[in-house]
Amino acid sequence: MNLIHFYTEEENSDYLNKRADEIKWGEKIELLSNWDALEESKVNYVLLGIPEDIGVRANHGIPGASQAWTSALKTVLNIQHNAFTNASQIGVLGAIDCDMEMQEAANLNPDGENYLNFLGELVEQIDRKVSKVVTKIIGLGKTPILIGGGHNNSYGNLKGASIALEQPINCINFDAHTDFRTLEHRHSGNGFTYAHRDGYLGNYYIFGLHRNYTSEGVFKLMNEQKEQLKFSLFEDITVNKSLSFSASIAEAQTHCCGSAFGLELDMDAIEGMGSSAMTPSGFTMQEARHWLHQFSKSPNCKYIHICEGAPNRALFPNQVGKAISYLISDVITT
Repeated sequence: MNLIHFYTEEENSDYLNKRADEIKWGEKIELLSNWDALEESKVNYVLLGIPEDIGVRANHGIPGASQAWTSALKTVLNIQHNAFTNASQIGVLGAIDCDMEMQEAANLNPDGENYLNFLGELVEQIDRKVSKVVTKIIGLGKTPILIGGGHNNSYGNLKGASIALEQPINCINFDAHTDFRTLEHRHSGNGFTYAHRDGYLGNYYIFGLHRNYTSEGVFKLMNEQKEQLKFSLFEDITVNKSLSFSASIAEAQTHCCGSAFGLELDMDAIEGMGSSAMTPSGFTMQEARHWLHQFSKSPNCKYIHICEGAPNRALFPNQVGKAISYLISDVITT
């Protein structure tokens, strides 16, 4: 089983746009071309792509998230290297090898009787790859920043982190949805449900949940397990303003940040962002940046996952890649 496509200097150069009298991240960032290089590296953050959208399709969603990694990497490598954006803390490992699964998904008949179940089986294959890589990175004391793919990859992140740390891991999810749906075939809407069932997920906080897209059954389930599963409503923060943005951050910190936790940022929570489930009503990009910057500075933050961005649905060229590059730079800068 191929786990990773490691990036080479030649591939890095293909994405880099050099200019006279300028230094870009691509000229300074460390390329981790194999596992030994990762183990020997002094970087704190490891950039890793997940180029798939099978989980989105398995959840009746619109494909395109498979393109986010390449779009983001092209932009990240061309960030200006200066005193405020120093890239010395981050290395590029490569991308989870999803080629076989993506090809098998493309060969399936969407009108076939077991189409969704077959997609779910492919998602499970990617789950295993993601969890193994995340376990390895966190086990080496580094923080993975995972880009692209559907939110189904939350399961592999949580499993990998939990195995590396030998304990369930808490999670804060910046999302319009809980992704805590039924335990049916694996897809982008039930990664947290499976992680909860399998004992990998500790406390869980959904930041800015949309009431219009959450079923009564999910609200009931969360109420029954309210000691472990908590949320803030987007409408409470932005419409009736019964809860401030900062107060919701404080709630999430209390619930999750006292021990190891992961950060999940679903780009469909950002208003007008090219994503698998674009929304006309969501948080601003500035709010998303503040949220990620705030939580990623905690020493207990063990991974960051930015998912569901879909460049094919962007409102303008390079919207998704540029947005992700801002988020990544916010993680590694003070």
